[in-house]
Amino acid sequence: MSDIRRDDGHPKFMQRKINIHGREISYVLQTSKRARATRLTLYSDGRFVVTVPQRMRDGFVEEFLLRKARWIFKKLEYIKRFSDKTFLGGGRREFLKHKDRALAFAEERARYFNARYSFEYKRITIRNQKTRWGSCSKKGGLSFNYRIALLPQRCADYIIVHELCHLREFNHSRKFWELVALSFPDYLEIRKDIKKLCISGF
Repeated sequence: MSDIRRDDGHPKFMQRKINIHGREISYVLQTSKRARATRLTLYSDGRFVVTVPQRMRDGFVEEFLLRKARWIFKKLEYIKRFSDKTFLGGGRREFLKHKDRALAFAEERARYFNARYSFEYKRITIRNQKTRWGSCSKKGGLSFNYRIALLPQRCADYIIVHELCHLREFNHSRKFWELVALSFPDYLEIRKDIKKLCISGF
């Protein structure tokens, strides 16, 4: 058995590669004291991170990835459906390039969905947020990440509705999710898709 835990007991990160059905896949191997099971995460730039409990033999990780080969290739194809530049970087140039389109989209879709809810909101702004897709202020302002203009429309629409519903329920209570479900009964599946895009907040 090959132990991948550091002597001091702290988490260890290792860059590795594996050949799966003739295709070379790079991944980061991370050990975690808190991990109780092996977890595989795909980021929008195609990086995989495998998180394992401490004292896990190396051979187990490769076996795990081979068993997950179908899932890995499926998710890589999912990522390819987006523009190669959509979720990488995110500098000022990209922000200015997409800001106006994102604002026009957010304003139009907010009006569309609010025809059902009839909530009162004020200004809609577009930002280059690093860790959130959107936010709602207690004063009724709505703010969205410019990247909503680059998402599949169903995901972007969900983000619009999510923030609209915060105008009524400034929390994530059952009542809040009931409001969201009026427009998106399958919101749990949409949330899973959004989380694959490497920006947290939902």
